[in-house]
Amino acid sequence: MYHPGPPRFLATGEQTELAPRDPNPDATYVWRVADAPPGSEATVGDDAVTAFTPDVPGRYLLGLDAPDGDHLLTVRAFPASYEGVDVAGGSGTAIRDRDADDAPVDYAARERHEGVGRPRVRVDASVAFGGDAESTGGETGGEEARSGAGEAVFTATPTPNPESAFDADDLSVTFVVDDRDVETAVADGRTSPRDALRVSDGGRELRVPLDAVPDRLRVHAVAVAWDSGEDPRVSVADAAAVERAGDGPPGATDAGGEAMLTPDAPDFETLRLNDPPAWTRSASVYEVFVRTFADADEGAAFDAIAERIPRIAELGADTLWLTPVLGHDGKPHGYNIVDFFDTADDLGEREDFEALVETAHDHGMRVLFDFVANHTARDHEWFRDAYQNPESPYRDRYEWQESGEPGTYFDWELIANLNHANLDVRRFLLDVIDEWAPLVDGFRCDMAWAVPDSFWRELRDRVKDIDREFLLMDETIPYIPGFHEGMFDVHFDATLYFQLRQVGRGAEPASSVLDAVDQRAEIGFPDHAEFLQYIENHDETRYRVECGDAAAAAAGAAIMTLPGVPMVYAGQEIGQRGRRDAIAWDHAREEVRDRYERLLATRRDHPALGPEGDVSRVGYHVASGDLSERPIVASGDVHPDDVVAFRRHDGDEDLIVVLNFAPADASVAIDVAHGERDLVTGERCVVEDGEGTERVRVDDVAVVPVAEE
Repeated sequence: MYHPGPPRFLATGEQTELAPRDPNPDATYVWRVADAPPGSEATVGDDAVTAFTPDVPGRYLLGLDAPDGDHLLTVRAFPASYEGVDVAGGSGTAIRDRDADDAPVDYAARERHEGVGRPRVRVDASVAFGGDAESTGGETGGEEARSGAGEAVFTATPTPNPESAFDADDLSVTFVVDDRDVETAVADGRTSPRDALRVSDGGRELRVPLDAVPDRLRVHAVAVAWDSGEDPRVSVADAAAVERAGDGPPGATDAGGEAMLTPDAPDFETLRLNDPPAWTRSASVYEVFVRTFADADEGAAFDAIAERIPRIAELGADTLWLTPVLGHDGKPHGYNIVDFFDTADDLGEREDFEALVETAHDHGMRVLFDFVANHTARDHEWFRDAYQNPESPYRDRYEWQESGEPGTYFDWELIANLNHANLDVRRFLLDVIDEWAPLVDGFRCDMAWAVPDSFWRELRDRVKDIDREFLLMDETIPYIPGFHEGMFDVHFDATLYFQLRQVGRGAEPASSVLDAVDQRAEIGFPDHAEFLQYIENHDETRYRVECGDAAAAAAGAAIMTLPGVPMVYAGQEIGQRGRRDAIAWDHAREEVRDRYERLLATRRDHPALGPEGDVSRVGYHVASGDLSERPIVASGDVHPDDVVAFRRHDGDEDLIVVLNFAPADASVAIDVAHGERDLVTGERCVVEDGEGTERVRVDDVAVVPVAEE
């Protein structure tokens, strides 16, 4: 089906890209505005891939005339809630988008709105029988549901922004039924779900009779916080589905990883569409820079990496991220790709890569493929033909500057940005997805911020329809909440990365890492979003080189004990100093490796430390001497700003974590009764000072259970 995908929720003045899915580059596609709110003058372009910008609030229907028929897409536009910011640009990033002074747009500041803030929403699906017959109207007026008939029920739970003065009762919810499923229902001879729906529970529930449910019914919703009735803040959209059993993708599970057959309606399954795979709740990532990870002869790197898989598994990591493995232009990082359908000669044959993946699977590890969708190398055959050749058939597959040079970012000289408005490019990239996705467990998507949203939405539906547990992780720096709306599961947390560096340098207090975690919800990420937590990677200087060994130990512990998915960059666990140098395995600092093994084991044994556990602040006091300066190293004292304590808790466990970034041990009194044994070391960590106060003695990290009342 060429249908362009799920409905869009936009602000007036915000641009979105429209594209037919699974396109045939030789076919004809024509867009139109089929319906629009009164007063709108919004239009669409003449190209198959075009842009649309709503100009007044309300509901739009955009039509796509495609070879398989006519398709409609709903766009729900809300009044713009901020001024002076260019919201055009599709994905929208601090790199793409500039303000009036040509400075990067501060998206975090934009998402904070005094007294209101961007709300969040969660949508769950269920199947019910015997509901009341009262109708409160639906998206298009609705009709009464028959008393006692089965219904698909979609329940929205809105949550106000943490910095908002609003309560949940102050928020409204807007539901939109997926146009694709309306189209399918009508084609099957069913009543349109949009015509049959009703909204109940004060606008928090949308109900559709089961006889109007096609093989799959998807419902999307946003929460809206209205400021003075005119200036709304709209959440990232969430979505859920009801599917007829046997028709959905394999692996449809609930939050606990169990199949979601509804007991009272065994012919139906329910699922949440934007939840990360269940396995990510306990995942720990290990990044391999493939060309320097193992000492290998030309063409033998895959085999050499496979030989080290057992040691990675022993460390405690269970997910392997491999930097690009495809044919490239000879630069060691591998991101300048010349052959998207075969492995690089310097690494090994495709069969060797597949054997590496199988070895990882045999050791209980999943594998992430580094997917590059923004650009090719200039050595790619398309670019060689298109460069300085306006008549080339490949010319329109790239972005071009007025100078005749290709579009790039950061003045990179050896790449050329692809033109994602070209259907041949889209077809090519979708074929790349189909080539590699069946072999691996997920994609780490390079430069995700530089690729249009419409492509990522299509990628997600494409892989998730085959395997719901396939992971999609974005490199979007700074992170953007909207990228969790039908695109990605896990997001690079560059905010926490930067804050940990600031703490390690002594520029910010250790407590500021909690501010970095709080920012996720404050700028609008939903609670079910997950984040990749790291202190170094192949693009960054090693943490210990910049901040020292003591701070590196505490920072490594922070990513294991704060809510997120921790990542270890190869060599980090042995004290490596070089960023992309050959790993000095023969000079490994075993005490560092032992520390990471203990941390990973502690996190694995205590789920409260993972993404599902809550984090909250606790009162604490650091015993210290002269506090006139920071850091105080010579005297062996610890400044209070070098230490942070916080609480991690889920329904089963309640823990206190203390991090100490100083070179000297810290003695920390916690304002919560707690146990005496450190769960990381297994040793007693509580000492008593001269005044009878119990304190946690901590080198880099201590994790102690909260005492039962």
